[in-house]
Amino acid sequence: MMKQPLVLMFDLGGVLIENDTFSRLQALLPYVMSVAELKQKWLMSDAVRRFELGQCLPQEFAQAFLLEWSLPLTEQTFLAEFMSWPKGYYPGVLAMLQALRQSYRLVCLSNSNVLHWARFGRLDQDFDLALSSHLLGAIKPDPAAFAMALAQCQATPDVVWYFDDAQVNVLAAASMGIKAFHTDGFEEVQATLRAHHIL
Repeated sequence: MMKQPLVLMFDLGGVLIENDTFSRLQALLPYVMSVAELKQKWLMSDAVRRFELGQCLPQEFAQAFLLEWSLPLTEQTFLAEFMSWPKGYYPGVLAMLQALRQSYRLVCLSNSNVLHWARFGRLDQDFDLALSSHLLGAIKPDPAAFAMALAQCQATPDVVWYFDDAQVNVLAAASMGIKAFHTDGFEEVQATLRAHHIL
């Protein structure tokens, strides 16, 4: 019998928040990459990691990213495009969070940055704890990101369930003793929660 959680921890983009990052990036690239390849390259990208760790300004990020990914765009054009990628919650997310919050502590743990985090706005109202890599100074899939999240939750790994659309992050969370689920999109989140009688 699986131990029931006290804390439900969610990634945001591609899990609770509709995110056009990889479809838009595919359209911009002057070469072909699958979505799986793009996700892997994105997570390992030095430019992305530095920006999402809060170690550089938006303009510096744009310069480094355009060079690293061989994108023929101006910095301003790229930043305007980049800003548009996260769309907001999938329909039904807010109602689900409100229902879950009656019985569980809700946390989001996102690799994010100063531009996207400002767009999300109300996360601290929707979650008991809203954590972003650029504020933590730690980034998934690095174990430090999950260790810091657990510390801030004041929770042990065995009472936390985690949901992410990137398999490498799921494996990293599991390696810390967290029960982790690979959920690609909000429908898979709902299906997983229902299957375990959480929703």
